[in-house]
Amino acid sequence: MTLAMALLFRYADFIALLGGSEWHLGWIVGIGMVGSLAMRLTMGSCIDRYGSRIVWLGSIILFAVTCFAHLAISSCNSPAIYLFRILYCSAIAGVFGASMTFISQQVSVKRMAELYGMLGTATFVGYFAGSQLIDVLFASATVSRATTNQMFWLAGVVALAALPPTWLATRREPRSQLVHGPSSWQLLRKHQPGALLAVALMGGMVFQMPNAFLRAYTAELHIPRIGLFFTICAAAAVLTRVPTRRWPERFGNRTIILLGAALMALSQLAFLPVRAEGQLVVPALIFGCSQAILSPAMMAGGSVAFPERYRGLATTVVLAAGDVGLLAGSPMAGIIVKYSGAWALPPYPVLFVTMAALLAAAAVWYAISSRRRPAKIV
Repeated sequence: MTLAMALLFRYADFIALLGGSEWHLGWIVGIGMVGSLAMRLTMGSCIDRYGSRIVWLGSIILFAVTCFAHLAISSCNSPAIYLFRILYCSAIAGVFGASMTFISQQVSVKRMAELYGMLGTATFVGYFAGSQLIDVLFASATVSRATTNQMFWLAGVVALAALPPTWLATRREPRSQLVHGPSSWQLLRKHQPGALLAVALMGGMVFQMPNAFLRAYTAELHIPRIGLFFTICAAAAVLTRVPTRRWPERFGNRTIILLGAALMALSQLAFLPVRAEGQLVVPALIFGCSQAILSPAMMAGGSVAFPERYRGLATTVVLAAGDVGLLAGSPMAGIIVKYSGAWALPPYPVLFVTMAALLAAAAVWYAISSRRRPAKIV
């Protein structure tokens, strides 16, 4: 599935081909997260009631359908492009929510972050392969509609190829017992993990920035390829995640969350001196390491704040916070890039500094507030 997602890293080229700019890209990506955000709590409850298997398989099918539906889009101002982006983001939300909930039920709380990390390692392998393949597909200097159509076709087919292994992986999942209990909102009010959600929100804002805006940034610098960044990022994440997989168990989720947030903020500042393709290695290394450290600890820290029977809701709540970050961050990034020039400021340096500062502020808030919370939540 992450291979299929990585094949859409050149989505910015598709928007540009339709006559759109960074402004359009920011709003399309951001509004697309509305569907994901709106579906998170519903999906979490469905996972808890019906099991991960149904949601996981259904989300894969929805992902493929939305990829194929993009073939019919002819304008970046069409309501259809926003609708399909919403469905696409909802499908990704379902895949990650169901898969993370499924694996969290296989181990004890202490080793939950480790298993999240190992699942994430597999996703980075997909990102690595997909980033290389998409650069081959877009090797020509001229981007055409035929090329973007091939991108969506290939992504949809690869997603459908994930159905058989998903079916096999979940075939022995115990049948869920339908239990009527408190509503999702009641559970959220009682068990929400506090300032950790702020870190997740800002992490989501920064985490998706390369996917949405790296291509536009490198185009401004006349750098033709982006595969090097994602290759180094994936390799750094894998090599970091294996030796650090038990750090949350050893040092606590709180310490690892703060370390990961600091590295992710630093990765944004590392984009500032980039002027050539080879210089993308430095931000890629830091960004990959920060992802490897931050994501598993953050997911585990949020999950243990809820009772075990509501693990599906817990997982989706943390993921939803990341969606809120992208929902606010992508349009904000588009606004910064659009208007910085009017204020005689360098657009992308302003964007990277702003993202780093906001993430650092969220981490400081979490560091202060989590000292007063029970250890199991942080």
